[in-house]
Amino acid sequence: MSHVLAAVAWPYANGPRHIGHVSGFGVPSDVFARYMRMAGHDVLMVSGTDEHGTPIQVQADAEGVTPRELADRYNRVIAEDLRALGLSYDLFTRTTTRNHYAVVQELFAGLHRNGYIVPRVTTGAISPSTGRTLPDRYIEGTCPICGYDSARGDQCDNCGNQLDPVDLINPKSKINGETPEFVETEHFFLDLPALADALREWLDGREGWRPNVLRFSRNLLDDLQPRAITRDLEWGVPIPLDDWRDRPDKRIYVWFDAVIGYLSASIEWARRTGDPEAWRRWWSADAEGKDARSYYFMGKDNIVFHSVIWPALLGGYSGAGDHDGEPGALGRLNLPTEVVSSEYLTMEGRKFSSSRKVVIYVRDFLERYDADALRYFIAVAGPESNDTDFTWAEFLRRNNDELVAGWGNLVNRSVSMAAKNFGAIPPVDPAGLTEADEALLATARAGFDTVGDLIGRHRQKQAIGEAMRVVAEANKYLSEQAPWKLKAEADKPRMGTILHVALQVVSDANTLLTPFLPHSAQQIHELLGGTGVHAPMPVLEEVDDLDGGPAYPVLTGDYTVGARWEPVPLEVGRPLAAPKPVFRKLDPSIVEEELARLAG
Repeated sequence: MSHVLAAVAWPYANGPRHIGHVSGFGVPSDVFARYMRMAGHDVLMVSGTDEHGTPIQVQADAEGVTPRELADRYNRVIAEDLRALGLSYDLFTRTTTRNHYAVVQELFAGLHRNGYIVPRVTTGAISPSTGRTLPDRYIEGTCPICGYDSARGDQCDNCGNQLDPVDLINPKSKINGETPEFVETEHFFLDLPALADALREWLDGREGWRPNVLRFSRNLLDDLQPRAITRDLEWGVPIPLDDWRDRPDKRIYVWFDAVIGYLSASIEWARRTGDPEAWRRWWSADAEGKDARSYYFMGKDNIVFHSVIWPALLGGYSGAGDHDGEPGALGRLNLPTEVVSSEYLTMEGRKFSSSRKVVIYVRDFLERYDADALRYFIAVAGPESNDTDFTWAEFLRRNNDELVAGWGNLVNRSVSMAAKNFGAIPPVDPAGLTEADEALLATARAGFDTVGDLIGRHRQKQAIGEAMRVVAEANKYLSEQAPWKLKAEADKPRMGTILHVALQVVSDANTLLTPFLPHSAQQIHELLGGTGVHAPMPVLEEVDDLDGGPAYPVLTGDYTVGARWEPVPLEVGRPLAAPKPVFRKLDPSIVEEELARLAG
């Protein structure tokens, strides 16, 4: 058994999340975490809402509310939507807790002591009309490196290079289109060049990563520059240094504080369990965390923060890098085992855009369709290793032809025939199993190794494909064996054997599909006469801030219960009732309806 950290990208709390977001960070991380728990590993899955930074401040000003009020609103919306999708967080929290502030300030102070955070006078962008600082991400212009005309002030999404706003050609404010003024201001910078060699040695030891992630990350090391770690801002974590901590106009930059959320959420989780040091089993590079593995899930626009900047923070705090130094109070910390980045999901051939209304939010989707229908589409057709397009026609086809006509049909006809003819799980004929019976059972048993290995290596499309291949083989078996033709009393033992084999494979396939389709997995478990929790679900709880701040909701759950990753022989005689359909067949008219919503 290993301690496995599933570290899930933090959604920004400036609005509800759309299905493109959860296809990158949400469903893939949950499939992995659920499988790892079922396989016997001690999993800690953490995340929360990212709530600091100028975008929150700007939007709050526009709406006439405080940044905290805005963050409160969308923290709850996002948490409710992720719960409805069935994402099994051990703790989904937020970056405005006092616990998070303390952990961020500890890492900042440790990096500063070790010489990796240094002061510099730099050039900052100011809005001429308001006099307020413009954040890097709110300035766009032409990239001086590749010529891309929509580069942001902090990074070019086309070539991936880190930028400063002053380097952009023809910079403009995204807020009002004006040309920013650049003035001198003092800030703290992370000395990334002093950590480059340590990062390169670490990256060279990574195995099994998606090639695009590793290649992109290594290329970034060739020209690492010191990166600003503070900002002229009122909304964020105070700087924990004398002469700085009480300044109202300087805060730690949101990109720095957000990635530390993985660690602060783990510490908060441990404190809430009553064992404040329990987090070390996943994080400590010393004895307690020796068997720990950590996997970070995100979209490809976040790779640099997880494969370069976050390892640099962890390494510098732990005493690695050119300046050496000593670990801080939290000790030496584990670096990521793997950065699991997904590509982009587009919608009907266009990039998701809330402002242009090319979007469907998770909440709106789940009001009209089942959570497992969305989870299935993401698993089988999502942007695992290539940009992919969500279309309503393809969603309809996947739902009706694969979930309903394939998996749902197998469940329904197997349980229906057994319930009608036996009222229970039928016994196997004492005469034994045929070659066809044995072959199907062997196919299902083999799926546990095959599907599990693929999920463990983040090949989820292949994994669900293998699980659905078992379903297809079972449907073929039933069609060939045709138990409905065995009507004579003398044929009943054979009918019972066929149905027993089919139900056993339904049970096995249900376990194989549980990480992908937990809602329907619980239903199918109960259709087979099972009791208790098969696929545990997250719950939304209101909690008090551990250190006296305002109360807030968290996602959490008891995941010590549920199915294990193994075939379980069905109990002969377990009562069965006529089943209700597990999946809903969708009317083709939804395609036109949804396209009309998109256009309107």
